[in-house]
Amino acid sequence: MSASAEAARLEATLALARDSGVVDGANAGVHGGGANIGAGMGAAAARAAGDALGWAGLLRLALVQAALGAVVVLATSTLNRVMIVELGLPAAVPAALVALHYLVQGFRPRVGFGADRGGRCTPWIVGGVLVLAGGGFLAALGTSLAQGHRAAGLAIALAGYVAIGLGVGTAGTSNMALLAKQVGAGRRALAATVTWAMMIAGFGLSAGLAGYFLQPYSPLRLVQVQGCVSLVAVLVACLAVRGVERPAGTPDGARHGEPLAAAAAHRGRFGTALRALLREPQARAFTLFLFLSMLAFSAQELLLESFAGLVFGFTPGRSAQLASLEHGGVLCGMVGVALLASRSRACSLRGWMVLGTAASAIGVGVLAAVGALGVDSWLAPVVFLLGLANGCFAVAALGSMMELAVAAGRGQEGLRMGVWGAAQALAFDIGGLSAGVAIDLARGAWHQPAVAYACAFACASLLFAAAALRASGLSPAPAGAPQGVAHGWH
Repeated sequence: MSASAEAARLEATLALARDSGVVDGANAGVHGGGANIGAGMGAAAARAAGDALGWAGLLRLALVQAALGAVVVLATSTLNRVMIVELGLPAAVPAALVALHYLVQGFRPRVGFGADRGGRCTPWIVGGVLVLAGGGFLAALGTSLAQGHRAAGLAIALAGYVAIGLGVGTAGTSNMALLAKQVGAGRRALAATVTWAMMIAGFGLSAGLAGYFLQPYSPLRLVQVQGCVSLVAVLVACLAVRGVERPAGTPDGARHGEPLAAAAAHRGRFGTALRALLREPQARAFTLFLFLSMLAFSAQELLLESFAGLVFGFTPGRSAQLASLEHGGVLCGMVGVALLASRSRACSLRGWMVLGTAASAIGVGVLAAVGALGVDSWLAPVVFLLGLANGCFAVAALGSMMELAVAAGRGQEGLRMGVWGAAQALAFDIGGLSAGVAIDLARGAWHQPAVAYACAFACASLLFAAAALRASGLSPAPAGAPQGVAHGWH
């Protein structure tokens, strides 16, 4: 590293120490040129130098997300299909089970609080992955048993889906909190893209391999495949997270410059910490933005393939290709924002959130018009551009979650990521259920699929527009936020 770069890095470190209000609480100092910089400032320097993960550490934490996705995708897609096709159950049964796994993730803030209070995320990640893997196995076992013992099998599957929600909520919240703590401010958009891409890779790899090994299908083979996926997920996640988290040098909240007595009082009760967080205008506004944008996104995702089939007569293969085109647009949008955000400050993460959600509102509105007019030649380009807009706001929102999680500087990363994770899970739960019900009601009222989907997409467009307005009203980083956190919100 050049001398000028080293000097700039030291200057940023000293600024971070001053802004964090660190006065004491560390065991090591920084010595340079015969001068002894204070112990507390030395700890801040060590944190600033060590918090940013290298590529290896970032990819390892992204592998944890891939492992989570590998287990979840089988429960939300493969088991869903088996229940409907092989078991002949009403589609409402697997839909309710998937909704349940989102619903139980409302406990995410409590998990994040526990990780903050203990000062370590790794045990929560490992424990969550174990619960998730066990839940995936139970869900597959229950689905297989339901072929001959319907009530008993569904009861076991129900327990499995509850465990899946608990496991993914615990491991996912803790993993994202660890990312927020250890990824440097300038690379959070890039970290969000890598994490999301690895999760999608976990989806695709798991679904593809499961589809191959499930031929020919049998209940026993289903349990075996899910068991293997769960075992591999546990091994990958445990090996990936091992040694990534650096042990805290000081107890709990004091590592963020907060006095030990204040930290203990602040963290004594979960309810007190949660109420304090929700009283912050910035946190409350961002939570509402996430809920609105993810509510619209989940409804759009659920409706797209059935829209192509019912309105344009697409076969399952063609509708799947259309969904793949949308996902390609999402990935392009995420990569583009990550590269631009890491290289230029011309547009902040907040700006990308506004731009992405506003473009998504327009895209969904155009999609409704395409369906009403019956112009199928416009469908593919509109869907790709919609995915591009979705990717822009998604990666900016995830990067902003990490920015805001560390902005307060009080060791509340887990609680904050838990609150925002719970908002997303609740949005997906409500969005998935309400979109299907809305379509059924609209089709019953007008008896025309194009009109019904146009109404549903119009509602999603309004939600995206409301999210864009909410994002535009978000203020810059809170006063006193460390330098390097604030710049993304200017």
